Amino acid sequence: MKKGNTAVVVGAQWGDEGKGKIVDVLSESFDVVARYAGGHNAGHTVIIGGKRFVLQLIPCGVLRPGCRSMIGNGVVLDPIAFLKEVDGLKQAGLEVAGRLFVSNRAQVILPYHRMIELAAENAPGRVKIGTTSRGIGPAYEDKMKRGGLRVIDLLDSSLLRTHIENACREKNTIAHALFNTEPLDPDKIYQEYAAAAERVAPFVTDTAALLNEAIAAGESVMFEGAQGTMLDIDHGTYPFVTSSSATSGGAVTGTGVAPNAIQTVIGVTKAYCTRVGEGPFPTEIKDAVGDTLRARGNEYGAVTGRPRRCGWVDLPLLRYATSINGIDWLVVTKLDVLDTLDEIPVCVGYKSGGKRNDRIPASAAAFEALECVYERVPGWAKSTLGIRDFNKLPQKAQTYLNYLEEKTGARIGMVSTGPDRDQTIFIDEFAAAIEGQRKSAKRA
Repeated sequence: MKKGNTAVVVGAQWGDEGKGKIVDVLSESFDVVARYAGGHNAGHTVIIGGKRFVLQLIPCGVLRPGCRSMIGNGVVLDPIAFLKEVDGLKQAGLEVAGRLFVSNRAQVILPYHRMIELAAENAPGRVKIGTTSRGIGPAYEDKMKRGGLRVIDLLDSSLLRTHIENACREKNTIAHALFNTEPLDPDKIYQEYAAAAERVAPFVTDTAALLNEAIAAGESVMFEGAQGTMLDIDHGTYPFVTSSSATSGGAVTGTGVAPNAIQTVIGVTKAYCTRVGEGPFPTEIKDAVGDTLRARGNEYGAVTGRPRRCGWVDLPLLRYATSINGIDWLVVTKLDVLDTLDEIPVCVGYKSGGKRNDRIPASAAAFEALECVYERVPGWAKSTLGIRDFNKLPQKAQTYLNYLEEKTGARIGMVSTGPDRDQTIFIDEFAAAIEGQRKSAKRA
């Protein structure tokens, strides 16, 4: 992007769309990458020269030497998980000092958050959400009821001790009464997190001020989302959602920049669709084809290892995501996973009660009851793996991508044809928008 430009990269489905790779590829053209939501439940996998990096909290920009990375106030931070990730990057030879910053206003995840979430998720009679049981939801609950601990408070040892003692008294009582859970030791927690606080402290700053100063100075900033549109706390398939604002609007509240500072929204979608955990998934494939896609796409959670549910592209869902996020450019990932198919079903609408309906319902139960209306697009049955020029794709693969563009109303700017950083196609108009630093792929 030209200096001073800003862009949000957001998931256009249920997460796991491959945002990590896309942010990594694009970060070459940005001065700053800022993460605005979620916690260490969101894994971004990046493969560089065959080497695999899994980032859970730290923005993917950290993998680019000239790029600064910021964890915004909208993120919930587990200090232990953060330090483990930092140590892993250092062991891989990546320098983070002076390049990685943590918001002093971000909320802290503590052991009692994990205790409460794990117990609640497994309680008899509870509708399972399919959480990672890493304390994300309870940490956001404490934030919203104004009982949480912020990173700035983590650094105050006296306040930290008092907070942990009071919180453990409350959480232990609740967990024991509701779930018969064994109590946590507040002194042990304090000792562990006071030590962690000393190591986290050098990274802590007012990231909102840094971001606004960077934009004012003409630097380019990319905002990195976690999860996807359909897991957004407000706009997703509630209650089978995450606990934060995963849509592009979350970039504003989750980092402290103004709404008019956001210039471009880039939505990421797979060439098919996946979902992890419970909840409605109208296009889910429940036969051997779904198993094939899972195997070819290595569809297992980067954080949990859970197998992802696989399905076909859902056009009403993508149009909804385009509208909610204001998506300007669409990135299609994992095109190569479809290489063996002779025919590709695409959901073009729904039926409910015998009537055609193309709008996403607010009710999860209504979503679950939808019947998909499919159109079948010819497959190409040829390898697209590693192709970097749009014109070198099989003609039917080009037709499929053009079809998705036409039906969603968002221009396709990039296509991923494999997991590695270099296995990427740039469409010429999009490449020009990011300074033309890479060889563009002119569309036929």
